[in-house]
Amino acid sequence: MNKTILLTSSTNSTNKLTKEMTKNVGVIQKYINNINWDKFFATVLTKGISLILSFLFFFILFKVGKNVIEKTYESYAKRSSTTVVRARTIKRLIDSVFSYIVYFIAGYTFLVIVKIPIGSLLAGAGIIGLAIGLGAQGFMNDLITGFFIIVEQQIDVGDNVRMQNLGIEGSVISVGIRTTKIKSAEGYIHFIPNRNITTITNLSRLDIKVVVDICIVPEEGIERITEIIENTTKQLAKYYKDEITQSPEVFGLVDLGGGNFAIRTTMFVVNGKQSNIKQAFTAEYVQALTEENFTIPSTILANT
Repeated sequence: MNKTILLTSSTNSTNKLTKEMTKNVGVIQKYINNINWDKFFATVLTKGISLILSFLFFFILFKVGKNVIEKTYESYAKRSSTTVVRARTIKRLIDSVFSYIVYFIAGYTFLVIVKIPIGSLLAGAGIIGLAIGLGAQGFMNDLITGFFIIVEQQIDVGDNVRMQNLGIEGSVISVGIRTTKIKSAEGYIHFIPNRNITTITNLSRLDIKVVVDICIVPEEGIERITEIIENTTKQLAKYYKDEITQSPEVFGLVDLGGGNFAIRTTMFVVNGKQSNIKQAFTAEYVQALTEENFTIPSTILANT
């Protein structure tokens, strides 16, 4: 009895499933039969050809544009006094802008060809676009600031600079559109977003003033001490004539405060040579005064 009931139930379920499948197949078959296959294949063929031609057009445009940019860069680099690093950076900027423009127009064209409603997509992506826009605000500030740093030639690779607001000083190792890399005297590499750069002090554009103070004991004889320093200065000026751009001048006795006095010498030197010049002059002054038995309380290398 139980077996008969189970068999009957199974048969009913199978018949019901078969009817549903037959119904679904009928709907699909009806939908397929209603398709205008001539029009469908004509549309696919037309849009396919349009997509292929558009792709070829933008591909050729991209290659030609890149080639024009490269030729213009080579010609500009040969004729202009702009450094190679800056010219290369500007080229990368133009490359990026050109690529983004071509990609945007190409994407827009492809969407139009396949008749995707761009307006609806833009409306639907409004909230996402707003979030991305807020997140990209800092990125755009980096790009704009970096662009003007490069175009206005504020700094270049190899320059010694001081970022006043950041308290960073060192040598520039990279000037990019988004970030600038500074290597400090300790060897640390600072990656600075360009938007954080507000004030730049470039220490490499002009000659550097060097001030050397040699502490003395005035009671031992200022005139004789000054004479020794002047003679030593003349000898050193001849030896370092290529590094010194303005003849050294022995300023004379200066009061350093706290009962300390020094003989000061000033000069202008080629940028980057200031440390070597200060050390050389100080060492020679100390040696010359020591040989004449003068006391050197302390020796101060003044800041440039």
